[in-house]
This record gives sequence, C-alpha cells and structure tokens, in this order.
Amino acid sequence: MKLIFATANRGKLREASEILGPEFELVTPADLGITEDIPETGETLLENSVQKAEYLYERTGMDCFADDTGLEVDCLGGAPGVRTARYAGEGHDFQANMDKLLREMAACGADAPRTARFHSVVTLILGGRRYYFDGVLEGKIALHKAGCGGFGYDPVFIADDYPDVTLAEITEEEKNAISHRGKALRAMAAWLKDHQA
Repeated sequence: MKLIFATANRGKLREASEILGPEFELVTPADLGITEDIPETGETLLENSVQKAEYLYERTGMDCFADDTGLEVDCLGGAPGVRTARYAGEGHDFQANMDKLLREMAACGADAPRTARFHSVVTLILGGRRYYFDGVLEGKIALHKAGCGGFGYDPVFIADDYPDVTLAEITEEEKNAISHRGKALRAMAAWLKDHQA
C-alpha cells in the first residue's frame, strides 16, 4: 500500500518505514515534487497533524498521513509542546532547542521534577476520511546531553523503559520498540491491516 508521509526528516521516514514494514510503500512530499514547507499553525498537536495531512491530500488526492510530536515537560507547564521543533526559534535547530530546554529546566531549580513525555498524534487520510492515532513515551529530561544516535531531543530524554541512558544511547531497534511515534504508527498499521483486508 502506498502512503505519503508528510515529512522531510529522513530519521522519521526511516523510523516509520521500519515500523510499518514492507507492505507499506512510503513516499515523501519531495518525492512528488512538493518542496515547500507544509504549514503548521495549529495550537495543538492534533491540529498540526490534521493540517499537514490535509495539505497533502488536497494537492495529491493520495492516501497520506502526518504526525506532530511534542515534548511535554512537567516543570515547564507542558512546554515546549506544540513548539517543540522551533523551541529556540525558527529553523528546527535541535542543538539550540536542547540548550534552551536545559537552561530553562536549570532555572526551575534543582528540586523541580524532571518528568516529561513525548506525545505523537498521527492523522491518516484514507479515501478522503480522517483517522487519528496517539502514542506517548514517558520519561525524564537528563541533566546533560549524552549519546550520538537518534535525532531531535533524543540526547536529553531518558525513557522510563531505559532509565540509565538517553534515547541517543540505545539502538534504533530499541527506540522503535518503545517510541511515541512507534506506538502511534503501530496502532495505525494494525488498523489498516484490519480495514484493508
């Protein structure tokens, strides 16, 4: 089954391809000549996910899906949340984003909780109808960056499933098995298999 995945992030594309498996052929907007930035002006992860999926569906008429993911840090009142990719400013500079996050958490004080979660919302448009899937990964924010794997905030996020290392210090297979996006994509894949039979 061919699906457009609304991403330009090669890491996310690789993760989605590995999770969904060979029965799904994922193409990106760039593969179809759509190279402009897809708008993300929603106030929630769901709104952004819907906006991206609808943008692609309106332009191609093809089945597609989009995710929006936020890092929700408890001592920051759920920030960066919907601003996760642009926390330190426009441009998706994750080194700057992590530096800002660690500074703001330090300002909360040494006794502030470091608990946090990644939350992914996937919107699938299939035959013109919308379907939604959620995934959450609980954990905490590390005191310092560690590891060189993964992408995004992985060097500062410690998942409850691997309490001694950051996501950037585990293998891709280990991360895919527990990740927020992985949970949402596996739910989508299971739903598609049930409804495409």
